[in-house]
Amino acid sequence: MGPQSGIIRVSVKLFSKGLLAKTGTALAAAGMLGLAVAPMAAGAQTVAVPTAENPFGLPEDITIFGKTDPDRRTATAVVNGFVITGTDIDQRVALVTAASDAPVPEDELLRLRVQVLRNLIDETLKIQAAEAAELKVTPDEVEKTYLQLAAQNFGNEPKKMDDYLKSIGSSPTSLKRQIEGEQAWENLLRRNIMPFVNVSAEEVNDVLKRMNEAKGTDEYRLGEIYLSATTENRDAVLKNVQAIIEQLQQGGSFVAYARQFSEATTAVVGGDLGWVRLSQLPPQIAAVAREMQAGQLNGPIEIPGGFSIIYLINKRQVLMADPNEAVLSLKQISVNFPAGISEAAASAKVEQFGKFVEGLRGCGDVDAGAAAIGAQVVSNDQIKAANLPEQLRAIILNLQIGQTTPLFGGVQEGVRVLMLCGRDDPKDAGAPSFAAVMDQIEQERVNKRAQRYLRDLRNDAYIEYN
Repeated sequence: MGPQSGIIRVSVKLFSKGLLAKTGTALAAAGMLGLAVAPMAAGAQTVAVPTAENPFGLPEDITIFGKTDPDRRTATAVVNGFVITGTDIDQRVALVTAASDAPVPEDELLRLRVQVLRNLIDETLKIQAAEAAELKVTPDEVEKTYLQLAAQNFGNEPKKMDDYLKSIGSSPTSLKRQIEGEQAWENLLRRNIMPFVNVSAEEVNDVLKRMNEAKGTDEYRLGEIYLSATTENRDAVLKNVQAIIEQLQQGGSFVAYARQFSEATTAVVGGDLGWVRLSQLPPQIAAVAREMQAGQLNGPIEIPGGFSIIYLINKRQVLMADPNEAVLSLKQISVNFPAGISEAAASAKVEQFGKFVEGLRGCGDVDAGAAAIGAQVVSNDQIKAANLPEQLRAIILNLQIGQTTPLFGGVQEGVRVLMLCGRDDPKDAGAPSFAAVMDQIEQERVNKRAQRYLRDLRNDAYIEYN
């Protein structure tokens, strides 16, 4: 929407498309045990036999030597000789908190620091693995991406982005380190995993056939934040997931949290799974998604291997036209209020405006009538429905030509309505290309192998906490 349109004010957060967005919060990992000499209570522990659910044979009642506080962690680490400093953590945390609509509570901030340290460790392992494989990301490659971000968010003025990052307590160096980690991981996956993922033509054709058979059924565009869990750390991971959900419900950016915390390869695109049908999802997620409306968040959902948080971005019918792609012609009619206006006077003006709107017979009536009551009119005939705020989009897509939305707004920003003056619906969506389906299947398989690859890097690493 061009700045001249003036129809809808949509606040866009910095990096809302992904590469930096509101980067997330939340979450303590499992606690470290501080061992100290203490007498053992006789008969306090029972003997347990290792099983599939309890591979370590841990007893249900255990005796802890000394005191342990799961929220106390060392602030820095050395990863295979590379030092992660407290400043590194502070600057990455600043990216998270600056992008969050709601203030982060003190106890949550402590857990956030723990999670950020974990992310920085993973990031370091990825960079080191790329260097060892002679796939080192060059400074020029990092700078190119950094400048692209500046172009998207600060009008090709990287100095403004530098100043912004410093003003929130972060730095260009911190963001560039994150970019380097993401690019290093992409290089590793491209070399070590993608060449070994094969998808046959028969598999792709089978998917396309099923899509045509499912024409008209629902499909969902979902965002997912995935955290892996084992039998041993299940409770700690669940606590982390619940903390993330709490922050998202208080205004955190799903895209940012996915980039910061999700362990799926879709983290680099803000957790966006693209358009999927329920049959393509794990049964636990499919059952939840079926009942969701666009804009809703749900979780934690326990699936094999961990927990998921899902966000329903949008919903449409398979191979049918997506109404959100409709191009609308709208008129915004609004009235403003002088500073200090009394409640009675404001109510009277709103009532007058409401009667005027009720009396409109179509778009041709708007301009002359609006001038008579001191209302302003702004027109735009190239508004894509998907770009409207969600609440208004649902209302407008159900309007007939010449009808208006209910009044919305307030004394501070003015009261307004939108009138639908035209609508160009998109053509029915055809089946995705053979290449697009093959790419989706490949990405799913790459994602599974990438999780195992990162797990192996962690297992082989030498990490010293300071």
